[in-house]
Amino acid sequence: MQLKPPGIITFLISIILTVTVLISKFFGAEIPFLQNNEFWALLFAQLLLVIACLSPDL
Repeated sequence: MQLKPPGIITFLISIILTVTVLISKFFGAEIPFLQNNEFWALLFAQLLLVIACLSPDL
């Protein structure tokens, strides 16, 4: 199994979601869909990035 770099759209979605979660957690920003779900959103962002590296189509 070979790894490949993720597509630019997948990479940007993952980075934007990760930064949004970190801002929400450390600076106290209240983002409606992230309140009390920071862990799951961060896990989703990182899993998206890992799957994109493993999949040939993302």
